[in-house]
Amino acid sequence: MAVNVARSEEASQRVLVFAPIGRDGKSVSELLIRSGIATDVCKDYDDLLRGLEAGADAAIVAEEGLFGQPLDLLDEWLANQPPWSDLPFVMLTSHHEEPNVAKWRHQQIQRLGNVSLIERPVQAITLLSVMRTALRARRRQLEIRAHILAREGAAAELESLVLKRTAELQAANVALRDEMSERARVEQSLRHAQKLEAVGQLTGGIAHDFNNLLMVITAGLEMLERRSDPARRETLMRGMRQAAQRGAGLTRQLLAFSRSRELRPESVDLARLISDTRALLDRSLRGDIEVNVDLAPGLWPVIADPGELELVILNLAVNARDAMPNGGVITLQGENVDDADGRGEFVRLAVRDTGVGMADAIKARVFEPFFTTKDVGKGSGLGLAQVYGFAKQSGGSVTIDSTVGQGTTITLLLPRSHAPAQAHGPMTLAAEASPPRSNLCVLLVEDDGEVAALVGEMLHSIGYEVLHTASAAAALGALANGRRVDLVFSDIMMPGGTNGVELAREVRKRRADLPILLTSGFSEAIRKDADALGIPVLSKPYGLEDLRAAVEAQLAGYAVATPS
Repeated sequence: MAVNVARSEEASQRVLVFAPIGRDGKSVSELLIRSGIATDVCKDYDDLLRGLEAGADAAIVAEEGLFGQPLDLLDEWLANQPPWSDLPFVMLTSHHEEPNVAKWRHQQIQRLGNVSLIERPVQAITLLSVMRTALRARRRQLEIRAHILAREGAAAELESLVLKRTAELQAANVALRDEMSERARVEQSLRHAQKLEAVGQLTGGIAHDFNNLLMVITAGLEMLERRSDPARRETLMRGMRQAAQRGAGLTRQLLAFSRSRELRPESVDLARLISDTRALLDRSLRGDIEVNVDLAPGLWPVIADPGELELVILNLAVNARDAMPNGGVITLQGENVDDADGRGEFVRLAVRDTGVGMADAIKARVFEPFFTTKDVGKGSGLGLAQVYGFAKQSGGSVTIDSTVGQGTTITLLLPRSHAPAQAHGPMTLAAEASPPRSNLCVLLVEDDGEVAALVGEMLHSIGYEVLHTASAAAALGALANGRRVDLVFSDIMMPGGTNGVELAREVRKRRADLPILLTSGFSEAIRKDADALGIPVLSKPYGLEDLRAAVEAQLAGYAVATPS
């Protein structure tokens, strides 16, 4: 069976025979054909080259057939074979051993490469053996070509699969990017809607509270014109003052929540501050509420604004009171914390009540401005927002722990102070004002006409002449015309591109001996510039006694010439 397969494979192969001289060509062809090997006899050199180009599995060449031929054409064909191909050649040689013939023969061996030499006279068995070996070698080359083609096909198929998969991945990537873009757009729309909801809630709360305050003031002013009874007039005046104070407190809480109000941090003895605030707490709470203070011994001082910290404690106590409609216990607990989450040394102040507690949905929103569960008119919803803003701005934090039916604990972490605590006495009313100096002129710089008229009247009432200008440029012009001015009192925020601090700098250049007092209702960033110049800032809203004290304090620092 193996012999028949080999003969079948040989029959499918083709051998070129090029022996143009004598009968060698015909004899070799007949021998191979009888052995089952197909042959093509080439009648000349050109026919040999054409046979090689057409495709052959081996070639038998008589050496004399190559004499005098342009062998560079054969060299070119040999060089252009594919990498897998090395066509077998059998060259029939003679017994001639002349040096030139031997040298030429060696040259042909080098040219043909895969060549076998057979000397004539040729034995049939020798020729057949050599040819079968050559054809077997050619079949191995063809198998290698098949393997190479299969590998190239597999590589091409793999590359096609890779390209297809890459295209699928690119399409998936594009779809994912589109999905991410759509998700980002939806999230942005959601954030925008949440912002609008928050702004609506914020503006609604502000409008509600301030409309109530304005109602008290405007209706009170109208009623003052109709009432002549001193007791009724005093009641109306007291209500309007309280409304104005509530408005100032509301603004203060808003600024604390937004962290826009500049705090005045200092070293505060928390135990002393709570002790000083205890009387205010007792007045703010009901008789059925007990207050326990549990402060660890050796409690560190904290870095905080004492006034804001008092307001925080009061807000938390009032919230705890409202959470205990049937009475209960409020506990103020303080302790030192050596390393709070790796952030350093803090003092933990916890305000705990035994009230109704909060559900998770409410607990998640308690620090939002104007969010409140109290009835309309019972609270502004800014108490815990102010606590949150104060804690963050002070470099600390605030957390809430609450369970429905078991009460609420709000915990503040305030940074430790290594400086001695500053003493703070209880708040007292302003001392009786000293008599104003006569004939002193205050240059009032205020762009709001109504505010300017009111402040001017206040200055007149405490004994000062008033020169009003509405801009920094007009104020500098008034100073330049030679008119006597004993103090410049200017708002910080003004139109025209020049604020009160810049005006103060220019006044200092021209009149270094002239006292300056600034006022502001907000602009905390510019307040720092005023502090750097050593110029005090009177916060709006202020009362008559506040104005008197601030003006006299500034005038006391300067020598005022007595008018001639």
